[in-house]
Amino acid sequence: MTASKSLRALREAIVLEHLEAENEREFETAVGVFDRPRWEVVATGEVLEGRAALVGYYERVPGSYSRVDALHHAEGAVVVELRVDGAAGAARSSVFFLFDGARLVGKRVYAVAQQAAPQAAPRAAQQEKSRHPVAGMAAPLLSDGNRT
Repeated sequence: MTASKSLRALREAIVLEHLEAENEREFETAVGVFDRPRWEVVATGEVLEGRAALVGYYERVPGSYSRVDALHHAEGAVVVELRVDGAAGAARSSVFFLFDGARLVGKRVYAVAQQAAPQAAPRAAQQEKSRHPVAGMAAPLLSDGNRT
């Protein structure tokens, strides 16, 4: 495996560990994968920095469950397209995981709400969760089999 391929594989593993920890509501693990925890929530303009701020954010946000629809590698980032199901309904989200070499240093979240029946979303998420530790993680890795 070349250095470039091994770096991509390492970055992808870090991102997937983070997403799995979020789905399992293991907040310390989700935050622990960051070298310098920093998130930007673009829709609200909120910037969260540091472990305590991020764990606090998780604790005040109602439970949700995400499924990877696509994952893309860029020069300094891994971009993940997600479907997020929660008590408020379903949303599509694009998340940029920002890297400095192999170190995860930031997360930038973009989300667009979708029309969905709020009562159906948690049930669908639970069904998906029972099949895979990280939704969409059956072989092939992505739900559409696409990896870039």
